[in-house]
Amino acid sequence: MNPLNPLNPLTYLHYDVFTREPLLGNQLAVFPDARGLTTDRMQAIAREINFSETTFVFPPERPDTDVRMRIFTPAVEMPMAGHPTVGSTFALAHVGVIEPARARFVFGLNVGPTPVDLVWENERLLFAWMTQKPPSFGPPVADRGAVASAIGLGESDLAAGLPIQEVTCGVPYLLVPLREREAVDRATPPSMNLELQGLSRAHPAMLLFARDIRLKPDSTYSRMFAPGLGVVEDPATGSAAGPLGCYLVQHRMVGTAEAAPDGAPNGPVQIVNIQGVKMGRASRIHMAITGAPDAITDVKVGGEAVLVARGEFLATSSPADRVAC
Repeated sequence: MNPLNPLNPLTYLHYDVFTREPLLGNQLAVFPDARGLTTDRMQAIAREINFSETTFVFPPERPDTDVRMRIFTPAVEMPMAGHPTVGSTFALAHVGVIEPARARFVFGLNVGPTPVDLVWENERLLFAWMTQKPPSFGPPVADRGAVASAIGLGESDLAAGLPIQEVTCGVPYLLVPLREREAVDRATPPSMNLELQGLSRAHPAMLLFARDIRLKPDSTYSRMFAPGLGVVEDPATGSAAGPLGCYLVQHRMVGTAEAAPDGAPNGPVQIVNIQGVKMGRASRIHMAITGAPDAITDVKVGGEAVLVARGEFLATSSPADRVAC
């Protein structure tokens, strides 16, 4: 395959992810067969499409995976990401790479093998659960006022008694708990240079959230800012949902799964995160966290996706061919 030949164009599918309704959720472009593309070309295509992320699928590189997939924002390549993994699962099912009724599919991502569990109705994929890595918690951020100021809020908008803390299940996010949903909506994306506002470049992405008991007992309402990754605001962020679910369990903001008499856990805590409302792209991200504070054993993030468009990408020149201005 020659991806530079307009007579043999590169096809892609456009999905909206973490929604069942078109034109909501988070946009994703999936290239189901990206063979022949270089890293520079993939980055240039992702920048041209300008969605939060674009995925490129290749044959597997190791026997414990089904495909190799690379994920790009408009600015950088990601080690892993949630909405691209969930959305690409639906895309690969649509084109027949994932056969109907298959229970599990394993992506080879930059973080390693990443399994996705599949829920079907007859031959139609209904839901996909991505497994993420167990959480790692950083120390609380001491200067809470600087964090609040960076997102246009006051320190009084922060949730009392809860730390501002970096958590990662593959991609690190600075989690910022706020008092109420109204404060989440009132926040403004931070400057592209976070250091000017008292934040370290070690925190290129932040998720601000509040409990939202109006929706269900274990629900949150959030926004995600990632200027350090080339994304001012993201309407649905699966790689942040895993850390969020773990934060909620770690700090006892949601119930933990009690052990059965034989010592085995009864099941995961189920949480729903609402994101993207402020952007007009409401998203529902499901989390299933198994374990207890300081003993989280399993992290899953899941959702739906809907196909909204398909197209052909006609790439006629590479970035190296361009004359510098």
